[in-house]
Amino acid sequence: MVLFCVTGLYAQDIILKINGDEIRAKVTEIGINDVKYNRFDNLTGPIYTLSKSEIFKITYEDGSHDIFGKAIANPSVTPSVTSYSQPVDQTISNSTSQSTAYTHASSDKYRRSSLYSLLIKHPDKEFANDIEEVFKSIPIPEKFNNHDLKFKVVNAMSPREDTAKDLQQLDNTQSFIVTNDIGRRLVAKWFDYDSKTGTFDLGLIFDRGLYDASFSDIKTALATTRGYNMLKDAGIELIGNTYIIFNDIQYVNKEDRAAVVGFVLGMTGEIAGGVAGVTSGKTSAVSSLVSATSNLGAAISDQIAGFSVEVTSYLYRLNWNDEISGTFYQNYYVDRKNPSVTKRNAFNQDKGTFTMSFVGVQTVQSGKTSLKGVSTNGEMIRKVCTRAIDKSIAKLQQKYDEFKVKTPLYSINPLFAKIGVKEGIDENTKFEVLEKMEDENGRTSYKRVGTIKPVKGKIWDNRYLATEEGFENANLSATEFTKVSGGDFYPGMLVREMK
Repeated sequence: MVLFCVTGLYAQDIILKINGDEIRAKVTEIGINDVKYNRFDNLTGPIYTLSKSEIFKITYEDGSHDIFGKAIANPSVTPSVTSYSQPVDQTISNSTSQSTAYTHASSDKYRRSSLYSLLIKHPDKEFANDIEEVFKSIPIPEKFNNHDLKFKVVNAMSPREDTAKDLQQLDNTQSFIVTNDIGRRLVAKWFDYDSKTGTFDLGLIFDRGLYDASFSDIKTALATTRGYNMLKDAGIELIGNTYIIFNDIQYVNKEDRAAVVGFVLGMTGEIAGGVAGVTSGKTSAVSSLVSATSNLGAAISDQIAGFSVEVTSYLYRLNWNDEISGTFYQNYYVDRKNPSVTKRNAFNQDKGTFTMSFVGVQTVQSGKTSLKGVSTNGEMIRKVCTRAIDKSIAKLQQKYDEFKVKTPLYSINPLFAKIGVKEGIDENTKFEVLEKMEDENGRTSYKRVGTIKPVKGKIWDNRYLATEEGFENANLSATEFTKVSGGDFYPGMLVREMK
């Protein structure tokens, strides 16, 4: 077995708006009153302009940031949506317990699961290099925190006649995890490990967990019951919800027309002189076909729309419990002020503590995809692969409860949440509404307070390039829900899909 890894990650800028919305982008210009940017999922697309008055902060790809404004407590979801008026950090008394429920209505930075996404590449398959190129530019789905490591591609295991295809790649992914010490590397990223000094930092954990900065010092946290429990929460809700997904993406050539598809996908409005993998004879044949039409007619559109892939996704979860947490804090953790060569060497040599568990596998077909919104080979392959990966993730979430995402309600009059077709929602989907409780010691739990379902005709089509294709409801910014059961809901309460 040969493993192949690529280190070239695509960095991005994060624009955090005053209303709490996050935009993944590439900032191109900062003017006196406006900021111009390209969407990160469409860097070659249109340039967008955003007033500085709408921006709270921009975090750039190198980690630096600019702050433009002050976050407000009562943002509105959209101009057409009436939000429930409540300060961001206001607590709601619960007379039946000593707990307090709290919400974060202004931000999407609730305690999301973290995801590391890789490609299983088949170098001998058609479009393998094209798929690899676009895969490395596809961002982590916005409902997850990006926990990518430098490894982004692993070569597929050579086929064996005595072993099923899925089992071969399952062995391949498990071997990759062990050989490259992925579990320890994921933990190292959580604690911003400095391999030179052997020191760690809790900044990422407290940032993703929305913890009070007063517990950013490990010694202070461990010295108090509340701080200790908050660290345990960080392990349970953050580190323990770290996943790896291996995406085995292969081009599906159902009609043996790969050469034609490959050529047509490369068109940008006029016929190119040649495309890699297409012989001069085939180029001539396709050119004759193209010259018969003045634009992308039905025949050409069908060729492009016929490009499809099969995606088999293998999902793993990082193991993190009290025992592993105790081993880490006692044997390895030292802050920036107290470097230890002994602990550094011990952590680097630990090959058995930080492991991964297999969750499950899912295979999906991309099906036919419209050429609307794309004009190049890369854009089409990116569109097909992005939608197929989203589809696979949605299926995995429906099958495995532990992988289901929790999404906050952004408004309660009417009920809105920023999930949609991409997450597999339809009019028959039901969700539970969860109230997040924090007790006097800082431990959190979730209590179901009701159920909701999407309103027919009001489901947001948030699939990649759905707006460019002109799909109905692609112009919405959230899905509207109606209450099935329960009492009062508040912005910031979390919703999770039910089986």
